[in-house]
Amino acid sequence: MNETVLEIENYSLYGGRKQILKDVSLTVRRSDYLSIIGPNGAGKTTLLRCLTRILTGGKGRITLCGRKLESYGQKELARLVSYVPQLDGRILPFTVEEFVSMGRYPYLSPFSSLTDEDKTIVRRILEMTSTARFADHRMVTLSGGERQKVFIAAALAQGADILLLDEPTSFLDYKHQVEITGLLETLNRADGKTILAVTHDINNAVLSCNRILALKDGAVVFQGTAGELMRKDLLESIYDTAFLFIDHPQEGLPIIRPQERGL
Repeated sequence: MNETVLEIENYSLYGGRKQILKDVSLTVRRSDYLSIIGPNGAGKTTLLRCLTRILTGGKGRITLCGRKLESYGQKELARLVSYVPQLDGRILPFTVEEFVSMGRYPYLSPFSSLTDEDKTIVRRILEMTSTARFADHRMVTLSGGERQKVFIAAALAQGADILLLDEPTSFLDYKHQVEITGLLETLNRADGKTILAVTHDINNAVLSCNRILALKDGAVVFQGTAGELMRKDLLESIYDTAFLFIDHPQEGLPIIRPQERGL
């Protein structure tokens, strides 16, 4: 059995008077690929931000690699966990190579430069993520899909084995969705990365991941495998809408499309 790398126990978080997360418990093992699904406002992004300590002050316990999350220094944490936020249209005044190189910050002292080893790692990651061909381009010139690959490359440059992604394929065209999905599957299956990804794409979650967590109103309403999730009553209770199930022609699993009530 794979070792536990992340454990969340009865974790709750308030934003003012509103409870955003409600007694969330979760165990993640090394090389898991976990999709986090649920309707808007369910607490999915909030949960990822708690795992990176962007948000703090919750009640309960988060344990990373056998230690309490709050016991880690920031650089020490960055060597274990990397985070790719949602695309937000920020203008970044860097070239692709410069931006990816910044991912090496957990290994640098103040005012130090990249070592030859750091530069080799950055070049390897640029090749692996198919971003080397525009390494000298400014970030502002890239398409959304290209920029998302660069954000993933920068996260990989940290050298962390746990990768957190917030809606990595949202707002991308189909070609880039396929490329990002394939890259994440390779990182998980070939390189053994542990991945937690927030997504609204239930079909992609079912076909790509070995485990799924569903949140609703800040609480866990499902944990399990894709096969266990794909039940009409369960999905409709999570999303408060009807679904039409269709058999996938190759994977042996059902996939879904939304269906209006009464059809």
